[in-house]
Amino acid sequence: MRRVTGHPATSMDDYQLNTTTFIRHAARTYPEQEIVYYTPAGLGRYTYAQAHRRMMRLANALESLGVAPGDRVGVLDWNSHRHFELYFAIPGTGAVLLQMNLRISTDDLSYVGQHSEVSYICVDESLLPIAEAIAGNLPQVKGFIVMSDRPVSEIATTLSPVYGYEELLADAPEEYNWPMVDETSAYSACYTSGTTGRPKGVYYSHRNIHLHSLTMAAYLGINSDDCALVIVPMFHGQSWGLFYSCVMMGAKLIFPGRYTAEEITPLVDLMIAEQVTIAHGAPAIFQPMLHYIRTLDDKPDFSRARFLSGATEPPLSMMRGFQELTGAEIIHAYGATETTPLVAVNYRLKPSVRDRLTPDEQWDLKRKQGLPVTGVDVRVLDEDGQDVNHDGTTVGEICMAGPWIAGRYHDAPASEEAFRDGYWHSGDAGTIDPDGYLKVVDRIKDVIKSGGEWISSIDMENAIAGHPNVLDAAVVGLPHDKWQERPLALVVTKEDAQVTEDDLRELLLERFARWQLPDEIRFVAEIPKTSVGKTNKKTIVAEYHGLYTQGTLNE
Repeated sequence: MRRVTGHPATSMDDYQLNTTTFIRHAARTYPEQEIVYYTPAGLGRYTYAQAHRRMMRLANALESLGVAPGDRVGVLDWNSHRHFELYFAIPGTGAVLLQMNLRISTDDLSYVGQHSEVSYICVDESLLPIAEAIAGNLPQVKGFIVMSDRPVSEIATTLSPVYGYEELLADAPEEYNWPMVDETSAYSACYTSGTTGRPKGVYYSHRNIHLHSLTMAAYLGINSDDCALVIVPMFHGQSWGLFYSCVMMGAKLIFPGRYTAEEITPLVDLMIAEQVTIAHGAPAIFQPMLHYIRTLDDKPDFSRARFLSGATEPPLSMMRGFQELTGAEIIHAYGATETTPLVAVNYRLKPSVRDRLTPDEQWDLKRKQGLPVTGVDVRVLDEDGQDVNHDGTTVGEICMAGPWIAGRYHDAPASEEAFRDGYWHSGDAGTIDPDGYLKVVDRIKDVIKSGGEWISSIDMENAIAGHPNVLDAAVVGLPHDKWQERPLALVVTKEDAQVTEDDLRELLLERFARWQLPDEIRFVAEIPKTSVGKTNKKTIVAEYHGLYTQGTLNE
């Protein structure tokens, strides 16, 4: 992109964009706003003003331990109020919060600790076994800070040296003079989940998350009347940055602690009791929520709610179900670890589109990832690096650039192929339609190439998931002697549900040609997932690799 320098401005351009700006503003303007958090004894509550005082104590405590600007401080924790405090206290001193993904192997987690040269690790008491498992591989770590409601003297652990989080805060001064950190300094680091090779480090700057937060708040219409439930794990991709936007706007926050998709009932009950208006997650979370809501005699009123759904395309039946039963809007969004993550969001269709499309066509459009947000330059490029036609059908690789998009990986020179000509090449295959809506059709490596034609595994998965008795579906391409690749579908159904292959083939024929249909549909108990909840297609392909090359099926 061409760059020029014009006449000097008279603005305070040396006033740095820092994360602490948000919490200082919230404590000043919305000191009484409530923050709710899970504890083993029940829900805890405090205010922005009280949280800010604890953050200042924490910053003083970290400096007393010798944490210096640029040091990496790791966090092993669930979605907790202490995790929230660390997200401001650590970068507020100029240090870097290292997000330690609880869903990756201890081998990869050890690698992340080594590669980042983490100096201290803050660990929730319930996660001590993980810290103990990796501690021997991290000789550079100077100490472990245990987060618990109990005194550290009562906690048995092999870690050493050990400090108590609450004891450190109790001994630290309550006032802290937040420094102005150079906005290009890293505030946090997150490592990719490492499905191909070792995890790669993305180091986000203060400027990055500041601008990202402003944009997310604007596109979702976040304000101080909102109540946000922080569902996406804070240990990966800063929980999509949602809580930063909420602090910036003074919204109420809820940190639910640990939860699972199999035990979603308390999460929904919490949403109803606290009148949640904003939440975020994946279909793997929202689908069980909807199933539970269907069992309730009194359906909740979520008519003010915006539920941001990512990771995979939300099934149309799920979006319709939430709207019809609760009034909530499921908003499809798109991003990645490398993009902080917000790149595109499908919220409130453009007036020109609304006026032209029928209600059913509008619902179908909401399945797309949406319109690129202001500030991110999105291009879909063909194999020659040229922009594809914006016709909604021509497929290319989604590439992007912008102030919160990674420009490289940390200390990983061999990975620079992903960053070319000023753009990050995502590896996602997609289209852009004439109205500007982005659609991810697959991962480049997951597009099924059969007889010279492409089949979108994502579209097929979502069509299958549209069956009322289907809980989950995965479609992969397997090697085939004649056609290069053919689809295999794995399907998880509701307990005691009666679903046949013929039922699903008939459903698929509404959107796919007969030749595109899977050669085989298998019903399974569960579908393998990656550490961030996405379908692990690499594992599925490895397990079924020879299925279509052994003469077991007709050509």
